[in-house]
Amino acid sequence: MSRGSPDERVARALALSEEILSAAESGNLKSLEPLDRQRMELLKSFRRATPQVAAADQVLLQQIAQLNDRAIGLLEHQRRGKGRDLDMAAVGRRAVAAYSSTRLQR
Repeated sequence: MSRGSPDERVARALALSEEILSAAESGNLKSLEPLDRQRMELLKSFRRATPQVAAADQVLLQQIAQLNDRAIGLLEHQRRGKGRDLDMAAVGRRAVAAYSSTRLQR
């Protein structure tokens, strides 16, 4: 590998980051953990073997961080949406319980 080309582990981690973002966008939560685990192992391996990060690798690592931030943002947005849905369902259950007891008294 020449000093100017990125490390293959970092390049593969970038590809995995793109897959993670795609899975987050589509709501495919089950695939996120294995993809993230693979990416983490690649990055750990790179870190252990690389005393100084080349500029090409720094660029890819920055892209990985940006993709990761976007995926986390999407997942957080989905989590908040599910929380709102659960809150609305609870309100609905309380309303049904309140009206059903009134209806029975008539």
